[in-house]
Amino acid sequence: MPPADTKRPEVKPGAANSKLTDLEIKDAHLIFQSAWVDIEEDIGRENLRFPKEIILLGGAPGAGKGTNTAFITKARGLTCPPVVISALLDSPEAKRLKDAGAMVGDREVMGLLLRELMKPAYRDGVILDGFPRTRVQVECLKMLVDKMLQLRREYYGTPLGIHFRQPTIHIMVLFVDEKESIARQLKRGRETRLHNEEVLRTGVGTLWEDRATDHDEALAQRRYRVFKEQTWDALQSLKEIFHYHFINAEGTFADVEQNITAELDYQSTLELDPKTVDRLRGVPVASEIIVHARQELVKRLDGYEIDNPELFAKVVGFIEHKIMPIVLRHAISGTAHINTEDTTLDDPHALAMLIDVFSERGYHATVDLHRIEVPEKVDLNTGQISCRTKKVFRIQIRFHGSEIRRG
Repeated sequence: MPPADTKRPEVKPGAANSKLTDLEIKDAHLIFQSAWVDIEEDIGRENLRFPKEIILLGGAPGAGKGTNTAFITKARGLTCPPVVISALLDSPEAKRLKDAGAMVGDREVMGLLLRELMKPAYRDGVILDGFPRTRVQVECLKMLVDKMLQLRREYYGTPLGIHFRQPTIHIMVLFVDEKESIARQLKRGRETRLHNEEVLRTGVGTLWEDRATDHDEALAQRRYRVFKEQTWDALQSLKEIFHYHFINAEGTFADVEQNITAELDYQSTLELDPKTVDRLRGVPVASEIIVHARQELVKRLDGYEIDNPELFAKVVGFIEHKIMPIVLRHAISGTAHINTEDTTLDDPHALAMLIDVFSERGYHATVDLHRIEVPEKVDLNTGQISCRTKKVFRIQIRFHGSEIRRG
């Protein structure tokens, strides 16, 4: 959900806001069916391979889709480059439309996109930069997802079932207002022109894409309004169907990345196969157990002091006099490893107390118990070796270390 103080774009009433007409629905079905039949005939139904996860990345011109794509890719653990729809549409006719700030035909978009999605690099997931942009493309997307689910049902339980997984669809919209969008487009145009001039002068580097809309304020304004009146409405129509993420992209790079991270928190119960969800249901989600973690920690510490003050005092004294001197010597690295045979920790309650004390003071503590058999004596008649068990507690303390300034 967007922040409370983030303004949604105001979309004026008109064709872009109304539902699809019967003619548009018919066109969408014809466009998709034509593209689907072509791909199925060329590849074969059993050989169709769609991405497990599809992130539909949309946004206002200048909102930073290209800038933030790498961060989104890393956040979702994807290893393939994004599919940039505008790059797929490189025909002369498509280029003329793009240079004028207009949209390319839905038929061409769907045909190229379906074939692109078949590439093995996109099996686990892919970002689609710039799709869908129209209501017809939205309808085609719905039909594509229906087809993916149909294939999953058809091949479920067969040797090919692993190739037809439950699809996960995310809608991600990066938003800036009209004034900011136009300013960013024109700034990009100036930077692109200077960069390309330098590349042509020196022969070093590669040319950047130079959009005509980045040099003309009227065209930049028109491009934004096309987004507001068509793409925005198209993406909004999907928010009740798929995972929807609205990103305020008007801040700094760090602010936008933080917004993206917050929106892309993992939602396993919505992404996993239903049978897998049932299997994992008994394991609590981390966010559920940490909600009241601080209150529970305080309650336990107070309980130690009230119910078992002698042992608690002994544990705290052990920490102060035997553990902390070692921790202090590792203040730069932020990690200390301590091995101890101190009998204070023989009591299981003492281990719990130690971990809770460090947690309350801002450290992360873990304790492993290792039992080591140590030979004590040998029976000279039988040769049998008698051993005693030595208990070694291995304690690891982690915290935010000190950063050394150099130079």
